Amino acid sequence: MSPKIDIDFTLNGIRKNATVRIDMSALDMLRDVIGLTGTKYGCGEGECGACTIQMDGVSVNACLLFAVDCQGRNVVTVEGLAADPRAAALRAAFVKHGAVQCGFCTPGMVMQASHLLDTHPDADPDAIKRGIEGNICRCTGYKKIVEAIASVSQIQNQE
Repeated sequence: MSPKIDIDFTLNGIRKNATVRIDMSALDMLRDVIGLTGTKYGCGEGECGACTIQMDGVSVNACLLFAVDCQGRNVVTVEGLAADPRAAALRAAFVKHGAVQCGFCTPGMVMQASHLLDTHPDADPDAIKRGIEGNICRCTGYKKIVEAIASVSQIQNQE
């Protein structure tokens, strides 16, 4: 059994302390230690994007990070976007455009879309396709996802 260590970090705007194994992934910490299950385990290899979180404003795969990498950092999960107006607009657009089917990829897609619109607020469909290329959806074929994100980008740029 691996040794454990205490880490302190900010999670969704709240200071957190967690005791984690030194070999534990950030994904396992979020789900199993803290109890936030919105971040999904998909491939465990950083290929599918189901575990997308934001760390210090950068979109990352939680399955590729050790929990100890969160020490002193600012981590945002899909649960942390609950009060974010743009995330609410993204969720509504995903529903309106039929961009969800099984829903498994949706938290990672919303996290990535939120990051994309933070860094490229005027993203066109081509930029959106590039921006979500690390997030895999097995159900929708991406067209409706791109349309949903583009609709939020257009609304955001009209304001």
